[in-house]
Amino acid sequence: MKFIDEFKAFALKGNVVDMAVGIIIGGAFGKIVSSIVNDVIMPPIGLLVGGMNFTDLKFVMKEAIADAPAVTLNYGNFLQVTFDFLIIAFSIFMVIRFMNNLTKKKEAVAEVTPPAPPAPSKEEVLLTEIRDLLKKQK
Repeated sequence: MKFIDEFKAFALKGNVVDMAVGIIIGGAFGKIVSSIVNDVIMPPIGLLVGGMNFTDLKFVMKEAIADAPAVTLNYGNFLQVTFDFLIIAFSIFMVIRFMNNLTKKKEAVAEVTPPAPPAPSKEEVLLTEIRDLLKKQK
């Protein structure tokens, strides 16, 4: 039972749940970026380089013989995945940069407007008045 309780305590920690949510959102974000790369960015690039599809680029190491398929080195797919990664990394960099800028602006606003000093308590006001009265009597 101790092992199960220990696992429960680990699995239900806030950081584990936050990480799971991040992974799920990251997977969805990856699909969006892959769609942008495949459907929006790569077609114009393919058009610029002669209308070729990058995922179809390959080097044939051995031709197909009868029923045996050809042995190919599919470097086009590697280029596509690398391009996807670079766009995802750049997108995440821009989001983090934006968040850091917001945090810096928030800190700058906090530094510009210092908090007002607290109002003196009733005791302090009375003591100040007594001090002033004593000074006048001298």
